[in-house]
Amino acid sequence: MYIDDAGGASIGSTIGKSMSDFATGAASGAFSVNEEGGEALLRAIRDMVKWVDSEANQLSRLNEQAMLGDSNGARVMKPHLQQVANDGQGFNTQLKEFRASLTKAEEGIMQAMANYRNTDEAAASKLK
Repeated sequence: MYIDDAGGASIGSTIGKSMSDFATGAASGAFSVNEEGGEALLRAIRDMVKWVDSEANQLSRLNEQAMLGDSNGARVMKPHLQQVANDGQGFNTQLKEFRASLTKAEEGIMQAMANYRNTDEAAASKLK
């Protein structure tokens, strides 16, 4: 199985940059999306936002040190597990960046839908 390491960048920053580029492209009119397609994309984005938000409390437990016991192995692993979840490339950190990218994606879709309406109205006005 191939796992892309994002060229050494954190996955969240890569996704965030992609969503930022997506929103910028939509704002510049680089693409458009019709109402039906846009609403489907917005539903998917909003469903993902709801999931991320609903899991936030449960996932915040990853900020705490795991209760693994008092063996030597457990004492070694406890801080490591906590760090892996919360460092710059940790799951919680990446999830927060992903959540922020969903907001950017929603903005981009809404702009792309506006682009479609504007293009459609401009074309219709030429036919009058």
